[in-house]
Amino acid sequence: MMVSDSVPDCDLSQFRKSVPKGTRHGTKYKNHGQQIMRLGVISDTHGMLRPAVAEVFRGVDRILHCGDVGSPKILDKLALIAPVSAAYGNTDGFDVRNRSSRVVRLDCGGRVLVALHGDQFGMPTAAVLRSEFPDAEIILFGHTHKPLIEQLTDGPTVMNPGAAGAVRISCRPTVGVMELTDGNAPVARIVELDSAG
Repeated sequence: MMVSDSVPDCDLSQFRKSVPKGTRHGTKYKNHGQQIMRLGVISDTHGMLRPAVAEVFRGVDRILHCGDVGSPKILDKLALIAPVSAAYGNTDGFDVRNRSSRVVRLDCGGRVLVALHGDQFGMPTAAVLRSEFPDAEIILFGHTHKPLIEQLTDGPTVMNPGAAGAVRISCRPTVGVMELTDGNAPVARIVELDSAG
């Protein structure tokens, strides 16, 4: 699938105004004595960042972009909300690839998190990704444009946040939010975005 080379110019000042107060760079907060880390998970923006993303990602500690970003300006806008780690996708050009990785590996509170686009595995599945990244406790991917949360038996939590950009298949635009607490399985949810914006 090819994406047009022309990405509309993004006015970062307009996006900055839409970021709710107190949203920039959320911090860990306590809940019943447990540390909680909140992650915003997004993929397949293809050069389009809906204003609703700022509200959904309010207070997250980190944003993970799972590829097909479309423009470095998308990463700049997301960085106004929280620090961003990004994997590049099959449609991303060198401008995005220079600011991202094929596979992102992070330590999140003692857990190994892997984020990638997934195109290198054709149409990736949770089982395939588990076999490729056996040490990962959390695997985030994109590419299919289909939201998915799967907890594999004695294995990782696998999430595809769906596609947040322009609607390309019958799925509505979505992102993901994941909360990590000490000693518990990750709690993940898919959030549907307004397809008009």
